Amino acid sequence: MVELITIILPVYSLLRREFVLFYRQKSRIVGTVLQPLIFWIVIGSGLDKSFISRDNMGYSEFFFPGIILMVILFTSVFSTISIIEDRRAGFLQGVLVTPVSRGTIVLGKILGGTLLGLMQGILFLLLAFTPLISIELSVIRLILLVSYMFLIGFSLTGLGVLIAWKMDSIQGYHGIMSVVLFPLWIFSGAVFPADGVPVWLFWVMKLNPLSYGLDLMKGCLYDSSGFQSSPNDTILALTLMILFCLVNFAVAVRFAQCRA
Repeated sequence: MVELITIILPVYSLLRREFVLFYRQKSRIVGTVLQPLIFWIVIGSGLDKSFISRDNMGYSEFFFPGIILMVILFTSVFSTISIIEDRRAGFLQGVLVTPVSRGTIVLGKILGGTLLGLMQGILFLLLAFTPLISIELSVIRLILLVSYMFLIGFSLTGLGVLIAWKMDSIQGYHGIMSVVLFPLWIFSGAVFPADGVPVWLFWVMKLNPLSYGLDLMKGCLYDSSGFQSSPNDTILALTLMILFCLVNFAVAVRFAQCRA
């Protein structure tokens, strides 16, 4: 029981700190809400007339899960920038010298970013129940959708932590995000479907772990997907996302153990 408390309290403290930092930065709140909304309205409206999918949906409807993924990506990843700032300010070194395992510290950091991304994603998800989208979701599908969003957020925050832990420059982190994290989103099927793309691009999308996370979300929202065609495919997609989570967490912990 004592050991459990020694894990829960540090995790909660680091998690709570992420929320405090987030709400103190008003510009960050506005950016994480308005940028995806503008993306969705402008790009969705511009391509609605020229986009034809195999499911006979407009581009705004097709693009909606991808925008939720963008919200989770940006919120989760930007939360990990504070690792670099905390190292410069000396806060991170203060945390690392406490009698708390590095895995607990990493878990608290990841959970904080994950829940921030999940919260922002759920707020954007509310648009699904407006006349703009008008998606009907059962309680079970909604619970599954939120669970998948949590899984995606944990994966992306873990990836952000393992990248940020090795970085000393915020500018360098933004550069990595531009060439690694943003393409993960683009080639997940968020911007365009896998149907009809060149073979090499299809395999890039198929090897992208986020493609399966997005597929799981689409399966809940529209009962359709890009790569899945049976329950076995859904299980495979879920398995790959869980593995993506575990690998990112394990590598992040390993990096934390190797460097202060």
